Amino acid sequence: MLPKGFLIDEKYGVLLFVKRGRHAETYRAKGHDGKLCFIKIFNYSKLPRSAFDGESNLLEIEFLKAIKHEHIVSYKDSGELIFDGKKFGYLALNFIAGETLAERTGREKFSTYYDIKQIAEETLKGLHYLHRLPDPVIHNEVTPQNIMWDLSEDIPKVKIIGFGYARSFHQPAKAYNKEGLNLCYAASECFHNLYSPQSDVYSVGAVMYQLLYGMPPWFKDISKFQADRSKTEEIIIQERSKPLTFPQLPKEFIGFDESVKLMLKKALSQDIESRFQNAGEFMQALRGEIEIEDIDKVQKVQSGGKPEKKFQSTKAKGKGFDAIAGMKELKAQLQLDVIDALHRPEEYAKYGVNMPNGMLLYGPPGCGKTFFAKHFAEEVGFNFLLATPSSLKSRYVNATQENIAKMFAEAEKNAPTIIFIDEINELLPNRDSDAHEMSKSAVNEMLAQMDRTGEKGIFVVGATNYPDKIDPAMLRAGRLDKKFYLPPPDFEARKSMFEMYLKNRPLDFGIDYACLSTLTEYYVSADIEFLANEASRLALKNKERISMKILEEAIKNVKPSVPLRELKKYEALRIKMSGETAEQKNKRPRIGFEI
Repeated sequence: MLPKGFLIDEKYGVLLFVKRGRHAETYRAKGHDGKLCFIKIFNYSKLPRSAFDGESNLLEIEFLKAIKHEHIVSYKDSGELIFDGKKFGYLALNFIAGETLAERTGREKFSTYYDIKQIAEETLKGLHYLHRLPDPVIHNEVTPQNIMWDLSEDIPKVKIIGFGYARSFHQPAKAYNKEGLNLCYAASECFHNLYSPQSDVYSVGAVMYQLLYGMPPWFKDISKFQADRSKTEEIIIQERSKPLTFPQLPKEFIGFDESVKLMLKKALSQDIESRFQNAGEFMQALRGEIEIEDIDKVQKVQSGGKPEKKFQSTKAKGKGFDAIAGMKELKAQLQLDVIDALHRPEEYAKYGVNMPNGMLLYGPPGCGKTFFAKHFAEEVGFNFLLATPSSLKSRYVNATQENIAKMFAEAEKNAPTIIFIDEINELLPNRDSDAHEMSKSAVNEMLAQMDRTGEKGIFVVGATNYPDKIDPAMLRAGRLDKKFYLPPPDFEARKSMFEMYLKNRPLDFGIDYACLSTLTEYYVSADIEFLANEASRLALKNKERISMKILEEAIKNVKPSVPLRELKKYEALRIKMSGETAEQKNKRPRIGFEI
């Protein structure tokens, strides 16, 4: 243990000891710049070989050097030091003024689901970023001890810490060392040295369960077996073979409903096929953008066989485009290019005009592409069939193609039907990339199924944040050839969203929705909902009504989730996708925002 005042690398003075891990110790220190930081000291002799890359660099340090995200602890510095005649490595991290979730819940439990939802969503945002890096990083140790509750601002924010077990997705399984890992939050496949984005997804579900019920899912006291790793894993797996239980929550607990149970069941499924496929899909479930099926009721073939995938179309009932404020130009464009054709197929056939087969909705995350697609189906009056990559993709040979075929068969049986596939880039990646052979087969099957679907009463809508990652053949004539950009909501849309999300909450007099809309330019739809929840939480904390002052304070402390530089990239991508010239761009009426 380093003594107080010890100078690390002539830069950082040790203030106090924070904690000891299996291979490292953490200290609070102050740099020569006068700023506080965390210093993690690594004992090289105790680290497994798998903790280093091929050039003997410590993976944890290399990962954090390359990572920059608002919900992940940030890198400051690194180097080496000599202490007591031994060489150690150190990692300096920017200071987080707060506490871990373990410390927070040990002191006081959360009393509302909204707090837990925020923690889960912000953790998933950080993980989604890690999983979508060019060389994806799997955290592997998402636990209450490794999620910091940053209290430096009025509105707390999640920061993921503890990258000691993090590994590149492309590293071999032998590079995964689980010694010392808290198995209560680890997915069962990790016991066999297998890790993936879905393993991290499982861990977030386990953390949510812990925050709700005060214990990990399927909790059993295994302290007396800790010396026997195999026995411990055997007991945990045995417990997880039992149905997941949900203890009674206190009556005063706010915001919990049955949909949360369905979501936790899916996140914590022992069958990786049934789990959320990625952090993005889990976030959609948290926001209520996708419907969660009770996995206990999903029928499967005999044990060991392929899961039976079922697709069900529903009648789209609702207000259609009237439920979506703003975006008048986009609605008019859809009416002209798509809806009129779908409503008048005989007339189009008379003039020899081909029926449209599909369209692509693309744009920044959080702009309500799923929400828009559902109301598009209502506007058209077709049945609606929602599919996700996780409901279509399978690890079994040819099963993905079979699932795609079943989906189209269901749609044709209930025609006219709109098939909506969210995150379609995950299902149909560019075949010229490093896509797996099964993904290439899925693209081929989709291309075959989309041949003249319009004549069968089927219209396919794909949604993505990454249109440039979709196989180009899917975007050519006769497939998803109609492409529509969904930007952040415009003024009227933001105004209506505030009215909708604050409805039926204890509001003070004088809420100026137009002012709120003006203050939130460049905020996406998900941000508006988050702001409404944050303001409600602040008001609840202070035991007062939600006032304009509280809303303005929330806006001041919550930055747009999609940075302006990213919006500029999307605007450039929109111009590229549409083939629009700079002159045409300047003449184009504003839809949702302008950069």
